[in-house]
Amino acid sequence: MTEASWSGGDAGAIAWTMSASLEDVPRGSEQVPEVTSLEKAVRAWQELAPEQRDAAVLTSERPVTLPGETPVDRFVGEAIGRLAEHLLDGGANDQQ
Repeated sequence: MTEASWSGGDAGAIAWTMSASLEDVPRGSEQVPEVTSLEKAVRAWQELAPEQRDAAVLTSERPVTLPGETPVDRFVGEAIGRLAEHLLDGGANDQQ
């Protein structure tokens, strides 16, 4: 019997090119989600003011497993910061 795997291979690799949305971040007078790649969403979060970082919600296309953590597809506030710690140079260098 073969086991199913969301990661598609190396469970430690982060698929930086998967789709993700960055929500609860004001864009002008509205709060419109930004749908982009996981890498770009994380980098956009890094550029936010601290109070905006705390309120931001990042939702990924598939669950992401950080070392020592349970796979999740939704990150809030500083949890996005833990994800950002895994960006390498261009971020996409760590993709599956």
